[in-house]
Amino acid sequence: MGTDHNDHELVRRVQAGDRNAFDLLVRKYQYRIAALVRRHVRDPAEAEDVVQEAFVRAWRALPQFRGEAQFYTWLYRIAVNTAKNHLVSLGRQPAALDIDDEEVAAVREAERLHDGDTPEHETLRNEIEQQVLAAVAGLAPELREALTLREVEGLSYEEIAERMGCPIGTVRSRIFRAREAIDTQLRPLLDP
Repeated sequence: MGTDHNDHELVRRVQAGDRNAFDLLVRKYQYRIAALVRRHVRDPAEAEDVVQEAFVRAWRALPQFRGEAQFYTWLYRIAVNTAKNHLVSLGRQPAALDIDDEEVAAVREAERLHDGDTPEHETLRNEIEQQVLAAVAGLAPELREALTLREVEGLSYEEIAERMGCPIGTVRSRIFRAREAIDTQLRPLLDP
């Protein structure tokens, strides 16, 4: 929770004209955004350009940022859109492979939960966070590792397969099973 508060403080400073605060946000998120972009744009030099472009777009859009979403959620969307626009401009199909739509849906769901900051929402959000942590902790080690490499480190399925020494199909299956187990535990909270 502290980092969200910290992000909002940095955003306020940027909006007040503090360029250094933006540099801090870039440093904090550049690796996560780079990993995200590389899932769409395979060429390393192109990916680097897209990351730069995403941060430039974020810089330009920050005056309009109202803080309804978490800063990283907002930045994530800008980066995904920048990567997809880049591929379209080169006449390439954006890789809607893997589970991009699911990821965007998950980010939107998280955002929806962050929207109404009533005490009830805050309580529900904390409860959901605890449930997610408990669900992840309860996963079989190989499911937990696959999910963590995908969601936290942002690795591609190929990279996870290499890291875990198993076929890509096994990686897909483990991530699917991990998500399913977490969904099952969260469903009672989300559909009262």
